[in-house]
Amino acid sequence: MAVRKLKPVTPGQRHKIIGAFDTITASTPEKSLLEPLRKTGGRNNQGRMTMRYRGGGHKRKYRVIDFKRDKDGVAAVVDSIQYDPNRSARIALVKYEDGEKRYVVAPNGLQVGQTIKSGSGVAPEVGNSLPLSEIPLGTLVHNIELHPGQGGVMARSAGAFAQLTSREGKYAVLKLPSGESRMVLTTCRATVGTVGNAEHNLEESGKAGRSRWLGRRPRVRGVVMNPVDHPMGGGEGRASGGHPRSRKGVLAKGYKTRSQKKASNRYIVERKKK
Repeated sequence: MAVRKLKPVTPGQRHKIIGAFDTITASTPEKSLLEPLRKTGGRNNQGRMTMRYRGGGHKRKYRVIDFKRDKDGVAAVVDSIQYDPNRSARIALVKYEDGEKRYVVAPNGLQVGQTIKSGSGVAPEVGNSLPLSEIPLGTLVHNIELHPGQGGVMARSAGAFAQLTSREGKYAVLKLPSGESRMVLTTCRATVGTVGNAEHNLEESGKAGRSRWLGRRPRVRGVVMNPVDHPMGGGEGRASGGHPRSRKGVLAKGYKTRSQKKASNRYIVERKKK
């Protein structure tokens, strides 16, 4: 996977860097794994705007992804690698021996025709999903569960991975993408390998219109608002606005918002780096 830098033949292409779709092998999604996806425009069930700067964007359909990988002992062959408009990673369509088809997050190096498996006793190879108790120390993993049977919730975006550093009793210690080290039950599952499309962070949209295609509306800075609209608003001329804070007054850039009484604090071995 690589990125393409476009020639500056138009103003919108002058700084545009997009992902190359060379790893994608199918352009039409599997119809049985599609679901409708309604837009909210940042509104809640009462029609009130609870999230600003959202709305519009291209129409999408949701691809049902198998994060649980609970079809144990049945081999699946990778049918195709596809684009998913709902996530930064690529997805792989896999076909099981019994004929069932599922989407999984495509790890780096997964090829069409490759066989993957899930469950206990499976070899720790790229694309295979197995409990943390059976994965060798030092292995890079993604799509990690926090509770057994929950389905993967950590390290699922493009290029993400965690490293299994040690095991202590019934817990495994994982070094997460944020730099945080966290204990997870060894009965939780993870998929071996790193998530593909790692060059996603190098992409540049090139123009404001591309953000609108993604459903993002122009974001207004707090310092250009009036005092009635934002704590950082007002002032004569181009006033800086004081210490950065949110619209509700919560300090930003260094102020910790995580609760000290949170139950999961005891599972964190090492805090994430600033």
